[in-house]
Amino acid sequence: MIARAVRAHPALWGAALLPAALLLAMAVRLPWAGDLGMHAAVVERLRADLWHPGHPLVAADAPSPYYSPWTVLLALTARVSGLGGLGVLHPAALAGLVLFVTGVAAFVRTLTGRPAAVPLALLCVLLLHGTRLFAWSGVPGLTSLALTLAYPSTLALGLALHLWALLRRAVAGAWGFVAFLALGLLLAVVLLVHQFTGAVAVLGAAAVLARGGREVWPKVAAAGGLALGVLWAWPYYPFFALSGADGLDAIHRPLYTHLLGKFWLLAPGVVALVARWRHDRRDPLALLFAGGLAVFAAGGWSGHWAWGRVLPAVLLPAQLALAVATAEAAGRARRALAAVTGAALLTGACAQAGVVAYALPVRAARAVRQYVPAVAPWPSFGWAARQLPGGATVMTNDYFALRMLPAYGPYTVAPAWPDVFLPDERARREATRRYFAPSASRAERLGLLGRYGARWVLQKDGAPGLRPDDPALRRTVRGPGGFALLEVEKR
Repeated sequence: MIARAVRAHPALWGAALLPAALLLAMAVRLPWAGDLGMHAAVVERLRADLWHPGHPLVAADAPSPYYSPWTVLLALTARVSGLGGLGVLHPAALAGLVLFVTGVAAFVRTLTGRPAAVPLALLCVLLLHGTRLFAWSGVPGLTSLALTLAYPSTLALGLALHLWALLRRAVAGAWGFVAFLALGLLLAVVLLVHQFTGAVAVLGAAAVLARGGREVWPKVAAAGGLALGVLWAWPYYPFFALSGADGLDAIHRPLYTHLLGKFWLLAPGVVALVARWRHDRRDPLALLFAGGLAVFAAGGWSGHWAWGRVLPAVLLPAQLALAVATAEAAGRARRALAAVTGAALLTGACAQAGVVAYALPVRAARAVRQYVPAVAPWPSFGWAARQLPGGATVMTNDYFALRMLPAYGPYTVAPAWPDVFLPDERARREATRRYFAPSASRAERLGLLGRYGARWVLQKDGAPGLRPDDPALRRTVRGPGGFALLEVEKR
């Protein structure tokens, strides 16, 4: 079937495989920007202690929602292969890419039999966003995926797309209880791997089930019961405690800014969705879009910015609807739709052309970024990590160091990201702020280092903190950007 589709539309498939090949290069390069250090740290903690890993970022006995079936599997892979947390993220990125691409293809094939729809859908999902660069975990644009391919959210989204495809076939084919129980288990895995993508998966499943008759609901109830049981029994963190969690809204506020610039290329897809809804009031894409938009709007209205993570439930239906409409159109409508879709895709490709820089050597990448906008990769702290023993605690307030050092094995005093299960998170942040406050005394700083067992300090020359020549410190190594790694002398 795939071979026939490629022969029927070689140019279209060639265009779709270009960004896919670029993403394949990302699995090899793993450009570092964002949460990559968090996910590597999670694997490191599980690799060191599979049953009691503790908090992934700070030396504390606390659960973490990042400990999922997927990260446990990655930790086991790391143990068997000898790879570290960062090393095992390369095959994780490849797995995420494969599941995402095949998930898009599987779901689209349940919407239409037109062979052109699959490559068009891949292009629309990757390129149809806006002209303002946007990258966020779980949002499947080309720029976003280039930076988040190894994240659990990418794998979870691929699983969600497969879930929707299988559920559509299950409803249409009157599958039995055992098959529905398997789908319930799959939904539980998606929710555990990435909770926000799990919410998108639930909305999609509800949209698909709108076509189900009365005979399907006992099977759905059984599948839902199994999913709830798995979530309740998961040993690494209390899943249902996440529903009342606070503190995640502030970091998600940017999801509600510059919406027009980020997503205006989706306008033709919204028109295609309206046409689908007028033709069929139970169309799954239209219902998913309506549900996702309602949750997204409610988050913006109420100030629950974390609800904005449902954004893929708004974007994917519009992108897929345009791809299907373009593939199914005939005559003049086909030419018109092809022109509109082609122009939108070309505009999106130009806007995200800076992704090419991630696959290039450093000098060439810098040259590209001078002319094409791109999210710049982060600096390396490998020079410091090589001096730090595994499990050491580092006092630092540098934005990048906080997010990168735990990937190599050390802890930081304060966590880089908000954490709903860390009871002393605020105290740790305040301790870090106070240590580097110009008004803090030497005795206070030494007391803070001792309180959190920090045997290392990473700071810039001239920055507030203990002076590098303080008798309590021993300079270990200097790094780029004026950084110094200092060891706290044993007392």
